[in-house]
Amino acid sequence: MGGCFSDVRGGQQAVGSGGPAAGASPQELNDAVGYFLHSRGLRGLFTTLELSFSASKLRNLDVLSKSDPMVVLYSKKRDGMLEELGRTEVIMNSLSPAWITKFTINYQFEIVQPLVIRVYDVDTKYHNIPVKMLNLNEQDYLGEASCALSEIVTKPSRSMTLNLQDQRGHSGLHSGTITIHAEETVASRVAVEMILRCSKLENKDTFSKSDPFLRISKIVESGSSIPICKTEVINDNLNPVWKPVTLSMQQFGSKACLSYSENPLMIECFDFNSSGKHDLIGKLQTSVSDLEKLGREKNGANFYISSVARPDNRKMLKGQLFVDKFIEKTQYSFLDYISSGFELNFMVAIDFTASNGDPRLPASLHFIDPSGRLNSYQQAIIGVGEVLQFYDSDRRFLAWGFGGRIAYESVSHCFNLNGNSEECEVSGVEGIMSAYAMALHNVALAGPTLFGPVINKAAEIASRSLSTRQNKYFILLIITDGVITDLQETKDAIVKASDLPMSILIVGVGGADYKEMEILDADNGKRLESSTGRIATRDIVQFVPMRDVQGSQVSVVQALLEELPGQFLSYMQSRDITPHLAHPREASAPPFPQ
Repeated sequence: MGGCFSDVRGGQQAVGSGGPAAGASPQELNDAVGYFLHSRGLRGLFTTLELSFSASKLRNLDVLSKSDPMVVLYSKKRDGMLEELGRTEVIMNSLSPAWITKFTINYQFEIVQPLVIRVYDVDTKYHNIPVKMLNLNEQDYLGEASCALSEIVTKPSRSMTLNLQDQRGHSGLHSGTITIHAEETVASRVAVEMILRCSKLENKDTFSKSDPFLRISKIVESGSSIPICKTEVINDNLNPVWKPVTLSMQQFGSKACLSYSENPLMIECFDFNSSGKHDLIGKLQTSVSDLEKLGREKNGANFYISSVARPDNRKMLKGQLFVDKFIEKTQYSFLDYISSGFELNFMVAIDFTASNGDPRLPASLHFIDPSGRLNSYQQAIIGVGEVLQFYDSDRRFLAWGFGGRIAYESVSHCFNLNGNSEECEVSGVEGIMSAYAMALHNVALAGPTLFGPVINKAAEIASRSLSTRQNKYFILLIITDGVITDLQETKDAIVKASDLPMSILIVGVGGADYKEMEILDADNGKRLESSTGRIATRDIVQFVPMRDVQGSQVSVVQALLEELPGQFLSYMQSRDITPHLAHPREASAPPFPQ
């Protein structure tokens, strides 16, 4: 699909330089859509949820009547401190209340969002006081429950029932239960899919033809424009036809406005330059309604260039925009797929090459600190695993090592981390950590650093899941300290895997030069090409050197996972897979730690 919010990094990263401020990095200049989101503190998948609550069989602490319960919702910070998010109304005389008050919360895929729900019985003498003003220490405590927001959204109905516990963390026989229901606040799932084409574009290059791409922006009331979508770059072509792009109603309008399809859009055509300073070929103002009309009547719309001195003075150009295809469709969200039964299966591969250093020495990247301080490999495993575990019902993860020698055998570039020659699965994140620690005692560090075998192994498993019609999407985490020596073989493996329900996360630890590794990540503006000339069908790799994000506000895990929902959706959309094809989860995962 084209590069919209659901897949903002699809294709070459060609977006004009109008978004970021002066002095922004070339990557920011090259991705105004991403810049717009990040400037508002939103990374990766973000969506708004409404949480509602009901309870059953609460304890009755009143003598002449029933309890008057109220819910207080908290988020739990990394340091264990609680931040109050809000309070419901008080419901009189009820042990099985259903509260009307809803809580709005931003769901972010790439972080764990722990919630604490506490229920209080409000004393009668406080009933005339606004709930925000109530002193909770003066109310009777009925119980509490904890969960992660991810646990709720992965349930088939996005509803989760928990036993209330007392202040000591014990579930009493008469404490009752609390049910949380999450609803995604999507105004509409209506979207339009278009195939856009241009003819007779002006040539901006001297020794070749222009490399055009389109950027679509929404014009807001202030008159400024917000980038919402872009096409891929087509090289050396003045009459380009782009891959389909999809615009959701969330992007080009609002349900509150009956004429959302009339909202003004700006379409700009640029000549791509690797520096990020793209040359404007022409632009035009239109709307979704106008684009539908162009497609229906098979007419073209002329681009124009505005005078720098007089913006209202427009020079019409020969170049035209055509809409070869225009259809309305339903656009499903990431959570639509997850709550209908699609799962994310976590796989990890760990670098056992000699460049990591002797694991027995504190200077080694593999050193297990007796004090409990985590090394970089452990940090990556726990960080990514803690997020992804909620999306896998049985939490059986696949774990491999590469670049090591087991016993007196030759070097293996894909061996089972747990030492079991028949089975590579381990139980939970703790199972990965245990297998990793055990492998450091049983595996001799060797080399060289090869990614191809482990990527092919993961791709084989992803391919096998297709043949058995499993609703699974696989995430391979590779943690490495060095530069790969099988770059072309790795490219071939990634290009082949781009057709599969699979993404690859690569974490670079240590101080190696990772320039070659960055080639694998299509964020550089060019999709990978195999040795046979085949181009990757989509971007499935995210590479993050750990040193680049240390000390920043964004964690390694956030940087790794921010593109994953978009990659997931790009696969589903490219295969026309809808959430209705999934089946509800049957296995139940272990509860979130209290």
